[in-house]
Amino acid sequence: MHRTIAYALGSVAVGVVVLGLKYLAYWLTGSVALYSDALESIINIVAAGAAVVALRVSAMPADDNHPFGHSKAEYFSSVLEGVLIVIAALAILREAWLSLSHLKAISAPVEGLAINALATLINGLWSWVLIRQGRKLRSLALVADGKHLFTDVITSGGVFLGVVLVGLTGWLILDPLIAALVALNILWSGWGLVRESVGGLMDESLPAEELDRIREVIFKHAEGAYQAHDLRTRLAGRKTFIEFHLVVAGQMPVDEAHEICDRLESALHEAVDDCVVTIHVEPEDKAKIADVYVPYEGP
Repeated sequence: MHRTIAYALGSVAVGVVVLGLKYLAYWLTGSVALYSDALESIINIVAAGAAVVALRVSAMPADDNHPFGHSKAEYFSSVLEGVLIVIAALAILREAWLSLSHLKAISAPVEGLAINALATLINGLWSWVLIRQGRKLRSLALVADGKHLFTDVITSGGVFLGVVLVGLTGWLILDPLIAALVALNILWSGWGLVRESVGGLMDESLPAEELDRIREVIFKHAEGAYQAHDLRTRLAGRKTFIEFHLVVAGQMPVDEAHEICDRLESALHEAVDDCVVTIHVEPEDKAKIADVYVPYEGP
């Protein structure tokens, strides 16, 4: 089993435990704010399950119908998670609006808050693990799941403080208002996740700092060539695709040009994890002024 799938299955298990604790906190208190916190945990479980499926698909090797592999499946998982977050937020807003017409006191606030705090601690620790390991394994699905859980931790902290204020002040209207604020925060998180995932599906280029690092690698290891131009990059889950044109002397033997390409591919594979490199070799009359990196100008 791939490590990313193991972490995703761990998210399902953690989600079930956290949901049970948060629903118990809501059952004890009757707080709409705690109900909103529990409802988001249901979305966490569904999203983690979707991540498991997406990671299994993305790990499949390339085939005749998918010659570039299946790594983009992770983006669909992230888009689904973003949509589910938005749905959860709308459900919380509805519950908060309905509860405004029949405000009720919170029961057993101390016990409920203690249980909710334990659930929040578990979520916080697991979100840290997912983000750390997701970045290490270059898994968008794990990072997205971790960021979602971290958002849950922040909102749970707000809910905790809000319920404490309700108990101290007796202002019952704070309970649905806090739930509404939680929903708005979740909406913002869901929108950001959908936007990031759609960017991956639309083949966005790598960030500027990573492009500069790739240019530096090309510059250092393209000795014997004139220049490289038309550098293009894109991300597909864990894979990074790098393409560019390499200009060499028109009379250079094929085996020499091939040796330069092999050297460049090896250096790029060492610098960029899990990358796919495509190099198009051209004679010097195809050189371009714009976007030129010249490690060697030739005689």
